[in-house]
Amino acid sequence: MAPGAGGRIDWRHRAWAVAGVTFVALVSAAAFRSSTGVLLEPVSSANDWSRSVVSAAVTINLALYGLVAPFAAALMEKWGIRRVVAAALCLLAIGMALTTFVSQPWQLALAWGVLMGFGAGAMALVFGAVVAQRWFVERRGLVMGIFSAASATGQLIFLPTLARMVESSGPRSATLLLSAVALALVPLVLGLLRDRPSDVGALPYGAPRGYVEEVVDTGGRGAASIALLRLREASRTRAFWLLMFGFFVCGWSTNGLVGLHFIPAAHDHGMPPTTAASLLALIGVFDLVGTIGSGWLTDRYNPRILLAVYYAGRGLSLLVVHLLWAPTVQPPMFFFVVLYGLDWVATVPPTVALCRDCFGASRAGVVFGWVFASHMVGAGISAWVAGYLRDTTGTYDLAWWSAGVLCLLAAVASYAVPRGDQLAGRTPDPDPELTPAEA
Repeated sequence: MAPGAGGRIDWRHRAWAVAGVTFVALVSAAAFRSSTGVLLEPVSSANDWSRSVVSAAVTINLALYGLVAPFAAALMEKWGIRRVVAAALCLLAIGMALTTFVSQPWQLALAWGVLMGFGAGAMALVFGAVVAQRWFVERRGLVMGIFSAASATGQLIFLPTLARMVESSGPRSATLLLSAVALALVPLVLGLLRDRPSDVGALPYGAPRGYVEEVVDTGGRGAASIALLRLREASRTRAFWLLMFGFFVCGWSTNGLVGLHFIPAAHDHGMPPTTAASLLALIGVFDLVGTIGSGWLTDRYNPRILLAVYYAGRGLSLLVVHLLWAPTVQPPMFFFVVLYGLDWVATVPPTVALCRDCFGASRAGVVFGWVFASHMVGAGISAWVAGYLRDTTGTYDLAWWSAGVLCLLAAVASYAVPRGDQLAGRTPDPDPELTPAEA
């Protein structure tokens, strides 16, 4: 059992208030990101565009969402968490609002792809990882599990409502609602979120007396330079590439495939979009349970084994889902919803733990940003591939099968990630360009 994994929780500590604000922000970001699954078909039909054309805008969104993450982590080190998150919310609000005026594919690519991609990328799970790293010594795995579950909560709260709004009033009302929610969160973030425990004269939760807070000395470098230096360090290790592959497959099989194409696939088989949206929200319910449980398990058990089990279970569920579609919800579909939901983003807490184990606390945030980037690149490619396969074959069957096989390969790769003490010097040799504090 990890140190500090047991005992009662002191909810009065300021860290829990910061975690609460972070959770709310992550919930909203998840709602904006997952809204494309509800809006894909209405936007496609309203503009007479193929699904692959609309999926291309989502591909840009997902790719930027991931690629921005490591630079956002570096920006948080340089400018502070509050400023970065507030700016990201403003970008999301603008991107959602502009969606109501699009009439050309390039305009959708700008609104959905570029603006929302940058905004969501700065509020990706790397944001939660930075908060968990700074504010918690004990319960870090549990907190990361709660942050990861924010995506499930966003689906649960917003997807059925958005689907009903789209059905009754069209996509314009839904997008304007999301834009207003993003703007409303800006003062909440600026007023309540704090960058570090030392800003309020506190220690991280569970920190022992005499604890020295880790602060990265950027040496006057910009965020891009810091992020690229961390990438160069980590890329010298086998652990980094195994984690990158696993998370690439994770994104391929979740955000890019199920998150975007589940509702259209269900509609292809005669299921009403509102029913399909409710099923996707139900996946979010079980994801909430599974991801928090994964955080609890990560505090106690080998994260490599956990990841292998998660990916294997997901792969098996994707290999059979093509057999479960029907115009109405049948009992076997509930089996898929439960199994897939329990492991939707349960992969995040053990992956964050492995980044810390393999690369050390001071590097973990930015390194996880790069690993997360592979997640969203995988999601972006999958979003377009699934749309292309649907346009060319008339079904999503090949998309489900290929994702299932990739997940089984990711299970093997995750089990093979070496322990931190098996790496030379625990982390790659310090880069000669780094200052002593950075190294």
